[in-house]
Amino acid sequence: MSTPLRFDGRVAIVTGAGRGLGRAYAEFLARRGAAVIVNDPGLSAAGDAVSNSRGPADECVAAIVAAGGTAAASYESVAHSAGAVAIAAQALRDFGRLDVLINNAGIGLDRPFAETSAADFERLLGVHFMGTALMCQAAWDTMRTAGYGRIVNTTSSAIFGYANCSAYAAAKGAILAFSRSLALEGAPANIAVNCISPAAATRMTAGVGMDPAQRAWMERELPPAAVAPVAAYLAHESCTLRGEVLSAAGGSVRRYLIGETAGFRAQDLTPEILADNLARILDPRSFAAFASASEAVARGQALDRQPIGSAVTPPG
Repeated sequence: MSTPLRFDGRVAIVTGAGRGLGRAYAEFLARRGAAVIVNDPGLSAAGDAVSNSRGPADECVAAIVAAGGTAAASYESVAHSAGAVAIAAQALRDFGRLDVLINNAGIGLDRPFAETSAADFERLLGVHFMGTALMCQAAWDTMRTAGYGRIVNTTSSAIFGYANCSAYAAAKGAILAFSRSLALEGAPANIAVNCISPAAATRMTAGVGMDPAQRAWMERELPPAAVAPVAAYLAHESCTLRGEVLSAAGGSVRRYLIGETAGFRAQDLTPEILADNLARILDPRSFAAFASASEAVARGQALDRQPIGSAVTPPG
């Protein structure tokens, strides 16, 4: 049996931690020894203000403390710079350090594109993408000075295309590209940045119009607690991954790959030549995954050095 991965002496921030996945992450980290800032402004699943907004964060903290853990509640919004700065400052004020940041906060919007307003896009991007970027920015200098940090950002299978959720999908796609870029910048300072793409029965998934049978299956097979070990691994000091995406659902863990096929090259390319060779361009057997844009450019240059008209062979 492997040595348990503990977080003793570590301080973690989990945003959107009052309920669902965030609460599962916060409670898991606390059970493993971390002191946790439980951030949640207590909004509705759609991002609207509700009564007793401090309830979710307070309830999560109470549960952690009752179980013998250490936690403090934060009610700030991640969608504004001042809120993000205040959350990071609270970790330093209450617990003296900041080692882990899990950006989980989000809101939902299930609406056809034709009915999605500019304000809808701004609201979704404001919480999901800007909230993630602002929290990373608020924690960055502290982690860089310490020479250590673990950041886990939340993307989604919506990046593959999700009808009636274009604003949500756009925000999650932005988080993915941002995280992969930040991972390259963080590596020299031992700041590991990765993404989790979770699937679980939460308030967010309850509002996407699924039938009762499917919802019952999700609640039975996809509890938030089954995702927490994946988030915890990505947040642990032993994790050597950088810029990766792990999907997690009901005990299953998979890796997202981003790359391109070897494709096709012609001296005087025309739309007709492209159409004639489309099958070769789309052939997934020549797919290669990239960790960075520079890797993509290097592979493209290697392919372009092959003779025109020859079968394109992926470089070894």
